[in-house]
Amino acid sequence: MTDKKKPSGLDNGLTNYGDLEFARYLRRSFARSMGYTGVSLDKPIVGICTTESGFNNCHRHFPEMIEAVKRGVLAAGALPITFPVISLGEVFLSPTSLVYRNLMAMTAEEMIRAQPMDSVVLMGGCDKTVPALLMGALSANRPAAMVVGGPMMTGRHKGERLGACTDCRRFWGKHRAGEVDSEEISLIEGRLAVTSGTCAVMGTASTMALIAETLGMMLPNTSAIPAVHADRLRSAEETGTLAAKMAIEGGPLPSSLITRESVENALRVLLAVSGSTNAIVHLAAIAGRAGIDIDLEAFNRLSDDTPVIVDLKPVGTGYMEDFHAAGGLEAVLREMPDKLHLGCRDITGQTLAERLAKSLIDPVDRAVVRSAENPVDPLGGLIALSGTLAPDGAILKRAAATPALMEHEGRAVVFSSLEDLAARIDDPDLDVQADDVLVLQNAGPRSKSGMPEAGYLPIPKKLAAKGVKDMVRISDARMSGTAFGTIVLHVTPEADVGGPLALVQNGDRIRISASEKRIDLLVGENELARRRAAFVVPTAEPPRGYAQLYRRHVLPATLGCDFDFLRASPRQDKDRQDTLGISTQ
Repeated sequence: MTDKKKPSGLDNGLTNYGDLEFARYLRRSFARSMGYTGVSLDKPIVGICTTESGFNNCHRHFPEMIEAVKRGVLAAGALPITFPVISLGEVFLSPTSLVYRNLMAMTAEEMIRAQPMDSVVLMGGCDKTVPALLMGALSANRPAAMVVGGPMMTGRHKGERLGACTDCRRFWGKHRAGEVDSEEISLIEGRLAVTSGTCAVMGTASTMALIAETLGMMLPNTSAIPAVHADRLRSAEETGTLAAKMAIEGGPLPSSLITRESVENALRVLLAVSGSTNAIVHLAAIAGRAGIDIDLEAFNRLSDDTPVIVDLKPVGTGYMEDFHAAGGLEAVLREMPDKLHLGCRDITGQTLAERLAKSLIDPVDRAVVRSAENPVDPLGGLIALSGTLAPDGAILKRAAATPALMEHEGRAVVFSSLEDLAARIDDPDLDVQADDVLVLQNAGPRSKSGMPEAGYLPIPKKLAAKGVKDMVRISDARMSGTAFGTIVLHVTPEADVGGPLALVQNGDRIRISASEKRIDLLVGENELARRRAAFVVPTAEPPRGYAQLYRRHVLPATLGCDFDFLRASPRQDKDRQDTLGISTQ
């Protein structure tokens, strides 16, 4: 029997009418209606997956970037075809963008798989778009390369640089404390985000861009190029050229790049740059598509062995434009080669060892990217906590915490929901002191609020007016990567399923210890058993549609809040199974 050539280009995945030659003839006929010549339709196809949307300010420069990608594809002899998937503009979605990340990942996966393309360029940027595209592309497992929109440039206010959204939170805190009046806060509103691109600090968007590059899914040192920089367009064109080569050669595939070793490298980078807590959730979801679990005990070992070497907001002083000029991810990787798996490859085919063996063109700015011998902090920026309040884990960004509060015991002041928080946090009669612990329940993945970035509970106004800047705050919610403070997040099991967080009552004592990596509810087991017996699930199941699907199938934060039916199957993907750390899937 003669082997048939694998279909490529427009012949990929022909619609089956029972006559494949007719299907090919019909598809080419409709393609010609768009003005393509037969010569163009005979070429390999590079799909360009775009997330441009009028509801996504971060991506408003994508039309220009798409043209740059197309130039690269055409110059390399392939045919570029743009197609959309849903977009996730972080602040324009209700209840939260995380709820729709999995939906976006599903649309990306299915459109990559269903439409005729030999490779795909993934265009994302705003927080959840990068992980959604990586999740979908890994599951589709077709040659893929990522391009991100890049960070915005900073604005100015009274001689001070401003960058969304760390500075927006800082000024809002001053406004709540009465230090900034309504007229000035309105002025600042128009000066925080002044160009296209993602947040100007090491928030979730930039953290995920760095992770995407570390996983090997982007051209080297392109993750931090500012959105308005000409290099952003040049890198888009170069990615198009590479994607055409990948279409012709058939690889590399995402499954060969996103491995246990590259995921561990990504965790190292996350810790070294003191990146967003959201990245733990997203990286767990991406890794889960490859059958890899992230073990939190192993994560803590990495954290204690990985110093923070990047001095950027929200925990430092600089902005992403400074990070790019200082050397970007390249500079970070070169400070810890002994901690990285150097055999990992990227979309260019080179290993990390080969990449780091090349000479740097420009010197590293040590005011922004420190040396390993002179770190910002000798310990990694994030740790996982466990204990009686979070048996399955929680996350603390210790680099953003107040040192005096990282070993703390206090009285719980409990809010049962976001609505309860909004109604009572500024009540002058609220029984709260500066050394209390603010607790928010029912804001986890299964809650009606969909795990929003609400973990950054506001300091009660009456305390803020007295100069209180930080308190221990605990929830099953997330927080923005641009936020700061002594904030414990992603408490698992969440309150909605009856985890210990659901049982906390006003006046209970809670102890947090960053050194011991513990968080404990200091209530006797008999009393907890009584409360547990009286527990009633607080959230009713949505009556229909995606909301119902989400609630029924979303996994906990420790597994990335992905859907249970989208993770790699142990039986179907034995060759791709692996575990980071000591747990097993």
